Amino acid sequence: MMTVSHPWHGVPTGEDAPRIVNAVIEIPQGSRAKYEIDKASGLLKLDRIIYSSFYYPCNYGFIPQTYGEDKDPLDILVITSQAVQALCLVEAKVIGVMQMLDGGEGDDKIIAVAANDPTVNHYNNIEELPRHFFDELRHFFEEYKTLEKKSVKVEEFGNKEMAHGIIKESIESYKENFLNK
Repeated sequence: MMTVSHPWHGVPTGEDAPRIVNAVIEIPQGSRAKYEIDKASGLLKLDRIIYSSFYYPCNYGFIPQTYGEDKDPLDILVITSQAVQALCLVEAKVIGVMQMLDGGEGDDKIIAVAANDPTVNHYNNIEELPRHFFDELRHFFEEYKTLEKKSVKVEEFGNKEMAHGIIKESIESYKENFLNK
């Protein structure tokens, strides 16, 4: 009998976390479909189709065995040269963080590059990314829920040291909430 592992609970965060983490992709770059892991089953669930004509500017997923402020696994945006299939496991080199409020609640998005993509893995710090990348991210996340009458506010972009701290906190929060019970 085969045992299927839950992507959130059964996949390790990564041997080199918080510097390089495992990222489970939920939404491929260029998609208008908002997928997320169903917490009970571990299956990929269609949450909704984005109400506006926006599409995800980079691959979107989560870091396994983490627990963020929003009571979900910590979100991660993985920059690649190609869209990545949903439920693909990607080694991601952390370079920064986008801090935002979604409905008034903290909802950090770790920013990383695919460690095995030679077109982007030379980036080591968020400051090396083109200025327009930040404008696109801010615009997408602040506007994609507007037609749903929901509010999102991008607060700031932080460096990789800030991102590493957030990842460490979310790993500890995961342990406290799921392993020490």
